[in-house]
Amino acid sequence: MKKNELKPAGVFHYFNEICQVPRPSKKEEKMIAYLKAFGEKHNLETRVDEAGNVVIKKAATPGMENRKTVVLQSHTDMVCEKNNDVQHDFLTDPIEIVIDGEWMKAKGTTLGADNGIGIATELAILADDSIQHGPLECLFTVDEETGLTGAFALKEGFISGDILLNLDSEDEGELFIGCAGGIDSVGEFTYNKVDVPAGYFCCKVQVKGLKGGHSGSDIHLGRGNANKILNRFLSRTFRNYDMYLCEIDGGNLRNAIAREAHAVIAIPENDKHALRADLNIFAAEVQAEYAVADPDLQLLLGSENTCTKAIDKDTTKRLLQTLYAAPHGVYAMSQDIPGLVETSTNLASVKMKPGNIIRIETSQRSSIASSKQDIATMVRTVFDMGGAKVSSGDGYPGWKPNPNSEILKIAEESYKRLFGVDAQVKAIHAGLECGLFLDKYPSLDMISFGPTLQGVHSPDERMLIPTVDKFWKHLLDILANVPVKE
Repeated sequence: MKKNELKPAGVFHYFNEICQVPRPSKKEEKMIAYLKAFGEKHNLETRVDEAGNVVIKKAATPGMENRKTVVLQSHTDMVCEKNNDVQHDFLTDPIEIVIDGEWMKAKGTTLGADNGIGIATELAILADDSIQHGPLECLFTVDEETGLTGAFALKEGFISGDILLNLDSEDEGELFIGCAGGIDSVGEFTYNKVDVPAGYFCCKVQVKGLKGGHSGSDIHLGRGNANKILNRFLSRTFRNYDMYLCEIDGGNLRNAIAREAHAVIAIPENDKHALRADLNIFAAEVQAEYAVADPDLQLLLGSENTCTKAIDKDTTKRLLQTLYAAPHGVYAMSQDIPGLVETSTNLASVKMKPGNIIRIETSQRSSIASSKQDIATMVRTVFDMGGAKVSSGDGYPGWKPNPNSEILKIAEESYKRLFGVDAQVKAIHAGLECGLFLDKYPSLDMISFGPTLQGVHSPDERMLIPTVDKFWKHLLDILANVPVKE
């Protein structure tokens, strides 16, 4: 399948354009400018609020003026993850698209179909005057991936729709009517620098080859967390040898399962061969544990230039114990919806920061508000017991399902009519902006849907091309059947 053969042509045309525009979370200025220029080019009313959210409005096609106003919504930012051996600057470089059979992916980086395909779909509708629809508002929010900043900042009156179609789901044929709420919990250790004794061997321990993935939609798959795996080996080494921890780094984004992590340590020269044997044994153990969920897991040990400074031993001990005790993964399954994760936590990243600080970032999710607070308190208690400075974000609300939704019934009927099978109605453990929209616009009738994406928030992200056309046809049919405004 070649790029010029992709259908629907308009959607893939705009998706290709979007891939040329850098749009990391919190740095969406170029994307905002692109959207403004698009609106001006097509003579459409375009507004940008103080946060950077963009709304582009289009009048109803003739005969559809009396229909309810529909808001189509996507987020402008993308998760910027790449393999360590890939040279790519997300602030300047375009995403390199690769077609692999029926799948579209990127060359060593995230593809940005989350949520670029939603943006492209909205633009294709705005640009095509042959599509039948009522009054339309296309909303593009900023910073969904790292803080839901745009949705939080959305002010009353910026949109005026009756129905909101969120185009940020990842399984074609599934209609989502609820999502989990979330909160971030952070622990910071302050350390003193100490001298590494003479005659010590410095080496770098690496964990790589993990799949990672989205900490909401992939958390139940049992994949390895690089931070937890690295810490297991470091904790064992700290107990068995006179180990100095010189450097530690793992994971990146709060909503991505850590794929890679490394540490630089120093041990007595006489122990380096024993350490190599230990790593080989440990690697065999964890590779056996993750043989199904993460078969490409690697643990590597390489010599490093001599380190002169390290983290003091007391902080090292408390850091390693805290990382060991900190929970990660599924905490509870839903008692109402079979197979749905109710509550989870992600040990997202461990970073050394200026000022002799080691920062641990985690995120908690739950479809029950009290359970979200409970798991966050558990994580913060572990940090507190380890002597870390503890903080947390404000969090964001979940989206309570409305099984009697009018637009849900229209979407279900449309899918059955078009494809001859029933769409699946679900709630999702990943966070969506819908809960915040409902907070600000309580009368909105909402569903979320999209084409099939896999491996989002990792360089394995890929999009199943044929599902984009099905998603497109479904969306256009829904728009053609929006009910009359009473």
